[in-house]
Amino acid sequence: MKIIIKILVVAAALWVATQLVPGITAGGDTTTKTALTLLGVALIFGLVNAVLKPIIHTLGCAFYILTLGLFALVVNAGLMLLTSWIAQQVGLAFHVEGFVSALLGALIVGIVSWILDLIIPD
Repeated sequence: MKIIIKILVVAAALWVATQLVPGITAGGDTTTKTALTLLGVALIFGLVNAVLKPIIHTLGCAFYILTLGLFALVVNAGLMLLTSWIAQQVGLAFHVEGFVSALLGALIVGIVSWILDLIIPD
């Protein structure tokens, strides 16, 4: 049940990012298709973060220390771009235009997810 709630939270955060960042789009003819696209992208985003983020943290430990954690912003933007690419490969209408859009989108997804995690109990 916790995984389903987390996917819904990330999908909501992705929706907010599509509304606030001009370079991030989630297509769909209807609201239902857009919602399903966001749920699919949230699942992909969760899988990408679960698999790659620990590896990147381990390998890039020196960069995190050297930049006082700001390297995490670059990593999150890269993971957002990778999520966009994977989503397009599986036929989901989700696109991130470039690095700046990915950076802003990753910041928004992180902030909105954090706020929703505070509001929604475990």
